[in-house]
Amino acid sequence: MTSQRIARRIRAVPPSGIRRFFDIAATMPDVISLGVGEPDFITPDQIRAAGQASIDRTTAYTSNSGLLELRVALAEHLARRYGVQYDPETELLITVGVSEAMLGAALALLDPDDEVLVPEPCFVAYPACVTFADARVVYVPTNVADGFQVSGAALEAAVTPRTKAILIGYPNNPTGAVLSRERLLEVAAVAERHDLIVISDEIYDRLVYGVEHTCFAALPGMRERTVLLGGFSKAYAMTGWRLGWLAAPAEITAAVRKFHQYAIMSAPTMSQYAGLEALLHGEEAVQAMVREYDRRRKVIVSGLNSIGLPTFEPQGAFYAFPQVGHLGLTSEAFCEQLLHSEQVAVVPGDAFGPSGAGFVRACYATALNKIEEALERIERFVRRIA
Repeated sequence: MTSQRIARRIRAVPPSGIRRFFDIAATMPDVISLGVGEPDFITPDQIRAAGQASIDRTTAYTSNSGLLELRVALAEHLARRYGVQYDPETELLITVGVSEAMLGAALALLDPDDEVLVPEPCFVAYPACVTFADARVVYVPTNVADGFQVSGAALEAAVTPRTKAILIGYPNNPTGAVLSRERLLEVAAVAERHDLIVISDEIYDRLVYGVEHTCFAALPGMRERTVLLGGFSKAYAMTGWRLGWLAAPAEITAAVRKFHQYAIMSAPTMSQYAGLEALLHGEEAVQAMVREYDRRRKVIVSGLNSIGLPTFEPQGAFYAFPQVGHLGLTSEAFCEQLLHSEQVAVVPGDAFGPSGAGFVRACYATALNKIEEALERIERFVRRIA
């Protein structure tokens, strides 16, 4: 009886496959966590100072859309980096993290039984947001042999008369894949051919290594059918500030703003002032963090490969995605046994979709000495079970 009191849309979404392992890890001593995707850097000094100083000036709401100064700076940032133009008055919305922006986009765009194509492995919130909107997730598998690059042909094969949107996230969590411009153009062609909306989560756009990130909305003809999502958490080490944004044509932005008005009112004021400082003066800090992530990336990928865990080379974000299926354990069993025997926390790959089976996600947004110690522990574990 009790379960029937809970709405189907909530019952249909399982608990996060990420959090369970870290709830266990939190009760154990000496755990090295390669799990939650959170920078170990503290927010840069000048960004923290701007947020702190704003509290002395105002603790009031901002506009529903967010501080106009922040939206202007964001519009200039997107134009400068990617050549895509947005009106800060009508086409930009400041949100409580990218998660709110994604849920708002799903609720604003999807009707019951609409279908959304979601390449996977993907971030765990993608299918949840679609389900919360009473729409249907259609997974489109990717694989390591193709560099986890979704193809236009795979998307085309999944389109039905009920398909409304494509939801992509590159640089990718959990694989670290960066979709090439050629493949993005294939996605664009499918969207145009079938008049689909593309929701593009680009929260990791600044965290790329040796490649260039392509903004989906900047592709020819795509601005008018793209909902572009981004935020401050990853590049500026601002996870706890809970600050994200949405950029889209005015009609779509207005629809998402309607949800935002009733559910949120406005993103935290002090976080918005901190975000403004990040956009205006945070570039040096971003570049320093990217260099350090790249150093850690090389260490963890090389280390996992030498242990005997074949690891796809990530070109973006801060995750490694090694294969473990050849050891005779499921992804979940590998993670559970590693945690209990060696106190190293990683995440089962199939928490991110069926194509993640046989893999685990290891986050390298932690100190290099901890990564090196974790690799030693993983090597002991692998030798023992092998």
